[in-house]
Amino acid sequence: MKQKNISFKGKVLQGIQDMFYIWREEMHKIFTDQGILIFFFLVPLAYPLLYAFIYTNEVVREVPAVVVDNSNSSMSREFIRKVDATADISIMGYCSDLEEAKEILKRGEAYGIYYIPEDFTDKLMHLEQSEISIFCDMSGMLYYKAMLLSATEVSLEMNKDIKIARAGNTTDRQDEVTAQPIEYESVALFNPQNGFASFLIPAVLILIIQQTLLLGVGLSVGTDRERNRINDLVPISRHYNGTLRIVMGKSFAYFLVYAVVCIYVLCVVPRIFSLPQIANPFTLMAFLLPFVIACIFFAMASSVFVKNRETCMLMFVFTSVPLLFLSGISWPSSAIPWFWKAFSYIFPSTFGIKGFVAINNMGATLNEVAIFYVALWIQAGVYFILTCVAYRWQIIRSRKNAIAMHMASRAAK
Repeated sequence: MKQKNISFKGKVLQGIQDMFYIWREEMHKIFTDQGILIFFFLVPLAYPLLYAFIYTNEVVREVPAVVVDNSNSSMSREFIRKVDATADISIMGYCSDLEEAKEILKRGEAYGIYYIPEDFTDKLMHLEQSEISIFCDMSGMLYYKAMLLSATEVSLEMNKDIKIARAGNTTDRQDEVTAQPIEYESVALFNPQNGFASFLIPAVLILIIQQTLLLGVGLSVGTDRERNRINDLVPISRHYNGTLRIVMGKSFAYFLVYAVVCIYVLCVVPRIFSLPQIANPFTLMAFLLPFVIACIFFAMASSVFVKNRETCMLMFVFTSVPLLFLSGISWPSSAIPWFWKAFSYIFPSTFGIKGFVAINNMGATLNEVAIFYVALWIQAGVYFILTCVAYRWQIIRSRKNAIAMHMASRAAK
């Protein structure tokens, strides 16, 4: 009985030694392979800075637009003058007709057209509703937003003046009630500037962590297969003779690297660009722990299908933009078809983005994001099991291939 206990203890110690051997090998590979270095360090270092620099102005100002003023009246000129005075639009000129204005849009000299019909003032004078048409280059949604908001604000202001003039009130208070019977106030919660960077960059940062892990781990697996004579993932070695030691050794290496990467990407970059950060640090760390673990095991389970170094690029790069939409940040979850919503639950980024934005930008607690937090732990557990199953299958396959190769070599002799 004593001998069995010693033997079991020896196996445990051997397993721990093998795990740290695999960890050292994986760390050495990470810091010596240029491709892995790029995906694990250069991309997380550069991409957040690139995105944040692009959107650092938060909003689009002084969008160039042209006017087709067929009315040519004092009221139409007042409308255009007030639109030009807004911070969003810059009127760069007038056109004689729509065709001329469209040519300017085609050349990229302007991004929108304000079209004022001939009867604009006549209808207003006859107590009829008048219209102004907006044509916008939809290559950028922010151009449309700037054009529409400017026209809406000016229309509301001019409507107020017309109401007061027609009412013929005698006091300022009566004019105020006539112009705005119901007073309202618009407050953009957690994003007072209505900025694009404050809304989009946090989601992009989470997605960068997942995608770079997928690419880096996939590249590492492709390297292992290319170095193996029989193109197997697991080498024939006494150190690689157990499933848990392989999975834990590799995942520990990735976790140590991405613990540092996450601090830079999710804490340092937002601070550099003054993005909203109102999270409790301990709450944020507690939430990011299952997210990073889920991403690591998701990457390891997925990378089993990588046959060479180039395969990971084809498998994972094209998914970045769809995953951003499926996360429910750039497009509301309620408008996503049920199939794609269910499909999005496969990826840790779906829950990671929603939870991180709620904690970092809105100051949510773990209890308030419990559904995302629990989902990430479930994903971590499921992908850990899948990774163990996949590597166990790879170990068995490697042994079979090695035996078959040895038998073939003996038969040849």
